[in-house]
Amino acid sequence: MPPVNQGLFTLEFPQSLGVYDDYATAQKVVDHLSDQEFPVQNLLVVGTDLKQVERVTGRLTTSRVAGAGAASGAWLGVFVGLLLSLFSSESTLLQSVVGGLGIGIVFGVVWALLGYAATRGRRDFSSVSSVVATKYEVLVEHKHRARAQELIADLPEARQNPFA
Repeated sequence: MPPVNQGLFTLEFPQSLGVYDDYATAQKVVDHLSDQEFPVQNLLVVGTDLKQVERVTGRLTTSRVAGAGAASGAWLGVFVGLLLSLFSSESTLLQSVVGGLGIGIVFGVVWALLGYAATRGRRDFSSVSSVVATKYEVLVEHKHRARAQELIADLPEARQNPFA
């Protein structure tokens, strides 16, 4: 069975309408075409020249890793404690939650410290990463390209583009 969105990200004979340095500009072009009642379902915005960007958020220490492990373990422990209290007639809600919290904290700290020790100092920092595009190309079905070019001719953002 083919995927539900199989045809969603394809165009029949797509042609470039423009290449832009940021998504906001490509979005302005599409919005302008929409305002002009252009059939925008015949457009695709494609991020190209992908790169991975990693933002370093801080230095990792044993105590910071243990603290983060305790926090995540606490949430998991409280959740498990609540679930156990629903299905147990012998213990009270408070006993289940406190017991789950304690076990979750211990489990979280141990697991986090084991993971940190496994890196052997090769990654002593925390970070977040994302894949971003450096260019955004607006593609249009070949049969609608001439009309789209006419409609964006008065748009300053579209004129800056040498590829249109």
